[in-house]
Amino acid sequence: MPRRFYEKDASLAPLQKKTIAIIGYGSQGHAHALNLRDSGLRVVVGLPATSKSIAKAKAAGLEVLSVADAAKIADTIMILVPDHVQGDTYRNDIAPHMTKGKTLMFAHGFNIHFNEIKPPADIDVSMIAPKAPGHRVRELFTEGVGVPALVAIAQDASGKAMENALSYAFGLGCLKAGVIETTFKEETESDLFGEQAVLCGGVSELIRAGFETLTEAGYAPEIAYFECLHELKLIVDLIYEGGLGYMRYSVSDTAEYGDYTRGPRIVNAQTRAEMKKILSEIQSGEFARTWLQENRDGRKKFLAMREAAKTQPIEKVGAELRAMMPFLKKRKEAGVPEEAAVTA
Repeated sequence: MPRRFYEKDASLAPLQKKTIAIIGYGSQGHAHALNLRDSGLRVVVGLPATSKSIAKAKAAGLEVLSVADAAKIADTIMILVPDHVQGDTYRNDIAPHMTKGKTLMFAHGFNIHFNEIKPPADIDVSMIAPKAPGHRVRELFTEGVGVPALVAIAQDASGKAMENALSYAFGLGCLKAGVIETTFKEETESDLFGEQAVLCGGVSELIRAGFETLTEAGYAPEIAYFECLHELKLIVDLIYEGGLGYMRYSVSDTAEYGDYTRGPRIVNAQTRAEMKKILSEIQSGEFARTWLQENRDGRKKFLAMREAAKTQPIEKVGAELRAMMPFLKKRKEAGVPEEAAVTA
């Protein structure tokens, strides 16, 4: 069983006389910077001169430097820019300043696990990965509650990598909820698999397939949207609160019976075989190589898929129906606000 850590297992002391550089100020970046600052730690934010987030960080009372200058003065550097740009950011602006005794940190193990970033042997390399979007990390911190997180050590040059990582988690507020020990390999591979097979890829395609099955059979798009997408939040909230058992307890017996008897026909042996194939592609590094190459080639395929997804019928009817629901939080229909990007 993995080790679990709480506030009694750490303190802010290891980081109190050190400078922490947060590289990036998107969803996770702003939460890390503000939480650590409000915990009494010395924080600077590293951003490129063209970043739209500079004004936001300064307005929050944070010191903003170039990425290189932030890395130069910091004892601990937490990289929170998107996975596909971390390698270049590290090589161009951070690597020259990774001197002996410093700590390089991540909230996702992608670039270390797949060797896109190769740190020197005389520094610590660790990870604190909150299991929530950045806005939630910040929100619960301000309420005196934390979100759970994962901790991993890839390199312990100082002999105090875990102590320092847990101190960071303390400042972030995560030790209030608990931090679970993992490895860079486990976190990276399980995270990618969850996104692709279940949370994003699996759910998105299941919703779309259900919507299209109903509309192709002659049911109104509005009705199909409600049944296959809108009501999903109700089910997810029940699962989130009490697991699958609580969801089944809360729905009708008819729905529960349909769950047991029809669910395995949708996620069947063929689906499970494809899941294993997807996991194998992640473990071998095939997915990482393909994704990084796509970015090096200008993201043409990725951007084309993004544009095609925007024009799907379910998106059109969804926009119309959401306009009838003033209780929903306002979101950009054409894209995601910069602050909502998971790692930007």
